Amino acid sequence: MFDLNVTLLKSQIADWLQEDIATGDISSIATIPMEHESKGILHVKETGVVAGLPIVELVFLEVDSELRFKSCVEEGSLAVKGTIIAEVSGRTHSILMAERLALNLLQRLSGIATKTQSFVDALDGLPVRLADTRKTTPGLRSLEKYAIRVGGGYNHRFGLYDAVMIKDNHIKASGGIASAVRTARNRIPHTMKIEVETENMLQVEEALEAGADIIMLDNMSPPNMAIAVRRIREIANHIVIEASGGVSLETLKSIALTGVDVISVGSLTHSIRSLDISLDLNERKES
Repeated sequence: MFDLNVTLLKSQIADWLQEDIATGDISSIATIPMEHESKGILHVKETGVVAGLPIVELVFLEVDSELRFKSCVEEGSLAVKGTIIAEVSGRTHSILMAERLALNLLQRLSGIATKTQSFVDALDGLPVRLADTRKTTPGLRSLEKYAIRVGGGYNHRFGLYDAVMIKDNHIKASGGIASAVRTARNRIPHTMKIEVETENMLQVEEALEAGADIIMLDNMSPPNMAIAVRRIREIANHIVIEASGGVSLETLKSIALTGVDVISVGSLTHSIRSLDISLDLNERKES
């Protein structure tokens, strides 16, 4: 249901583990016999959407392929406070070496999925798509965009290479919207669309005349946005209209009611609070 690039992810996990473990977990080595075994219980300490369980499993197995991991809830499900979401069993040393990386990823991705779902729920019944942005943590973009999908949102472009988005600095450097769109159209495949960021009605008119495929209404008030949407629909009903800039849970519905097709929200990834999740050792036994 939620695709992951497992090959890339395994390589990243190996690097992240090296950063944390380096030459070994000195605390565990100093206090716990190597043959000691435990069961680790992962549970949520507050209600939220769980995202990252398949990733956490890869982390534990990268540390020790003999560890046994079991998800106790579905990926993307809402877990109430106190719910056990996964179990891992095997060598205690291995569990503890993987613990912090596993929790860091699980907590952050679940936080993103939880916030995303709150925005999706606020748009319930409205014909608009909630999307993310490129405002992600370096090195974690693929996982953070994965968490957006788990939370019910959609991904915008992944990077600079997979879509043409003409923003304010492109417009300034290329001599205007018309020039920017014309130049881009001559240089890209016919299969690629062009999005233009606009900040006022003058720029909306310029984007329409230039033949933009997608028009972004950036940091406009809902009343001005509604005017722009009506104008765009009058001229070219096929154009996709995106709203962006300063979107919050409080302003979300008023923006959606202007008639835009997509609302992109940077705070879904750049301003989130990780979900509180813990791993506790339980039913410890000597092997």
